[in-house]
Amino acid sequence: MEEEPQPQQQAVLTGMNAISVCVISISACLLHSITYVASLYIWNYPHDRNHPNSIIKRFISVFIMLFISPVFLYVALDKAILKEKTFLEILGLRLDGLLQAFTMPLFLTMILFLGPLYMQMLNGLFKVYTEPMHWINNLKDLTWIRAHIVAPLSEEFSFRSCMLPLLLQCFRPLAAVIVCPIFFGAAHFHHVLENIKMGVPWKRAVLVSLFQCSYTTLFGAYSAYLFYRTGHLAATFITHAFCNHMGVPDIGELMQYQSKQKACVTIVFIIGFVSWCYLLNPLTEPKWYKNEIYFK
Repeated sequence: MEEEPQPQQQAVLTGMNAISVCVISISACLLHSITYVASLYIWNYPHDRNHPNSIIKRFISVFIMLFISPVFLYVALDKAILKEKTFLEILGLRLDGLLQAFTMPLFLTMILFLGPLYMQMLNGLFKVYTEPMHWINNLKDLTWIRAHIVAPLSEEFSFRSCMLPLLLQCFRPLAAVIVCPIFFGAAHFHHVLENIKMGVPWKRAVLVSLFQCSYTTLFGAYSAYLFYRTGHLAATFITHAFCNHMGVPDIGELMQYQSKQKACVTIVFIIGFVSWCYLLNPLTEPKWYKNEIYFK
C-alpha cells in the first residue's frame, strides 16, 4: 500500500516554514527530554534508585510528567493539524484498533524474542509463570511495578506519544523514527551518575551507560516505528513492558549449553529474528489498527 503524505507534513507545507518547524520541533523535544530527566532529580535522595523511598518519589515525578509532557507537544505542534485530528488521537489515545494494538505488536515482539523464550522453556522458568503467587508477589514489588508498568507507560507517553508527532512535522517517517530514539537513549545516560554514586568505577559506569543507551536507542527506534504504524500508545506500552521483562538476551547462558542443544537454541534465535523481519510490516499494517492519523 502506498503511503499518503502525513497530515503533519501537509500542515507544514501550507502553514509554516520548514526550517522553523524543525527548529521548534527539535528544540521542544530537547527541552522535553531535559525536563523529564530533571524531574527525577528534584528530590534529595539519601538512598540509591532501587530503595522503596526513591522509587516512590520517582513515581510521583513521572506522574506529574504525564501532565507536563503533552504541553510540549501542544505548544510546538502546528495547530492546522488539530483541524484534522483531535489532540488525544495524535497522542495515540483512541479506542479504534485498541485490541489489535495490545495483542499484535506483543505477538510480533515475542517472535523477535523466540530464542530467549525457548531458553526460558528449557530452564523451567515457564512453570513459574503459571503460579498465581508469582504474579501476586510481583504486584507487591515496587521494582517490578516500575519496570513493567510505570516506566513503560511514562517513557512511551513522553518519548513517543509527545515527541514523534513533532518530529513527523519536519522529517520523513523513516528519519523521524531514527531521530526520535536518540532523545530516549540519551535520557538514560544519567544512570552513569547513579552508578558512580553507588561505588561503580567511573570507566565501568560509563561503559555500562553507553551500552544501555545503545540498547535503548535501538529499542526506541522499534517502538517509534510501532507508534507510527499503529497510531496507538497501547502498542508501544505493551511492547516496552515485555522487553523490560525479557531484558537483554543472555548470551552467556546460551554458551553454557551442550553442543547439540546450543546449536538448536541458536537456530531458534535465527528463526525468531528472520520471522520478525518478515512479519514486521504485515503485522503493523495501519489498516489493522484503523490508523488514519498518519495513513489515509
